[in-house]
Amino acid sequence: MRTSFLKASAAILLMLTSSAHAQTHPQTAAAGNIAVPAYQPTESNLAARRWFQDAKFGVFLHWGLYSELGGVGSKGLSEWIMYDSRIPASKYERLATFFNPTKFDADEWVATFKAAGAHYIVITAKHHDGFAMFDSKVSPYTVVKSTPFARDPIAELATACRRQGIKLFFYYSQLDWHSTDYYPRGSTGQFSGRPETGDWDKYLDYQDAQLRELLTQYGPIGGIWFDGWWDQQHTPMQNRWRLERTYKLIHSLQPQALIVNNHHQPPFPGEDYQTFERDLPGENSMGFNKGHIGSLPLEMSETMNGTWGFSLTDDQYKSVETLVRTLVGAAGRNANFLLNTGPMPNGQLQPENIATYAEIGRWLKTYGASIYGTRGGPVSPRNWGVTTQKGNTVYVHILDWRDDRLFVPITQKIKDATLVRDGSHVRFDKVDGGIELLGVAKSAGAYDEVVSLELE
Repeated sequence: MRTSFLKASAAILLMLTSSAHAQTHPQTAAAGNIAVPAYQPTESNLAARRWFQDAKFGVFLHWGLYSELGGVGSKGLSEWIMYDSRIPASKYERLATFFNPTKFDADEWVATFKAAGAHYIVITAKHHDGFAMFDSKVSPYTVVKSTPFARDPIAELATACRRQGIKLFFYYSQLDWHSTDYYPRGSTGQFSGRPETGDWDKYLDYQDAQLRELLTQYGPIGGIWFDGWWDQQHTPMQNRWRLERTYKLIHSLQPQALIVNNHHQPPFPGEDYQTFERDLPGENSMGFNKGHIGSLPLEMSETMNGTWGFSLTDDQYKSVETLVRTLVGAAGRNANFLLNTGPMPNGQLQPENIATYAEIGRWLKTYGASIYGTRGGPVSPRNWGVTTQKGNTVYVHILDWRDDRLFVPITQKIKDATLVRDGSHVRFDKVDGGIELLGVAKSAGAYDEVVSLELE
């Protein structure tokens, strides 16, 4: 993940359209434009998309060699310390010799996230540093072969997820600061000390070989979460990622597996949902979430503090209220919320993050019906909040309202209105263009006052 590198984007070169059922592939081969068949998702894939939209809440895990350094000395994000501190690959490799997370307990992790109300986990199988946090047979640079830990945490996590009914997704970085074949460097990796040569197609063969491993060694998975396409956005390699081939490989091995790419572009053919980094869909505070909102399922990812990987010094944690309100804001925009934590190098989760997840879980026990299985409601986001909907029930999420009367532009006939927290009835008047809810100012200390409207 990255926030600073992509704030100054050039004009979008690939204006692609997306559809939930078929897309035309505009990618170019090295020899020029070649028409390819439209992507046709399978029924199992479409069912997985619906499940994803119902799931609403997931956990992101950034964990790797960079976790050992805790971001100390990095000018930016802790997981970018190899780049930010200009550590050559040959020196960075030494981190593997003392990576030994003996406190790692996959079942404990998954139980923590399940209690938080999360329905899926995305973990960094390989980040930009090129280190495989899984048992890759095509590379010696792995957690199994290069560390005293000598275990496969991805295998253990996959087993724990299956046991506890949580879906597991794999983050995979398309860029690689370690591979000598990842050349040209793109916008990053210039300080890795690698030779100024490489075989791009050989690197992509290696990438696909690792993806094949991830899709065949760990049972059914939720999907692949790509990042790093943007590294070559302004080089001749932009159109040489062979996405059509890679996406076809993934869908052929596990048709239900969902593909997402954090490229900050309109969705490419073969992708199954669209993600937004640290911005709600339609917002662009980070400067790089400029892609239009397509018709695919949506997701927003966010950090607990200011970085994705573990940080020794960043204690600027977002409040539970802020994160719950972001979760609600995402649901009201028909999107999922993917909340990150950076596990510590000893394999334990940060205690502060565990406490936050527990509070979110308690909130969802009361208000989960207004989030899970819903879609964006009939009223677009307002300054006071959002709406979600499930069947004939519309949930009005009041995030910021202090008056006794709230106008909601819903014209359908309403049978009943109740507060979700206690089931008490809410009075309402029918007025021009909608209804007015009476006595529904947000309660002191409440993250979100939710009113359930039962439509006739």
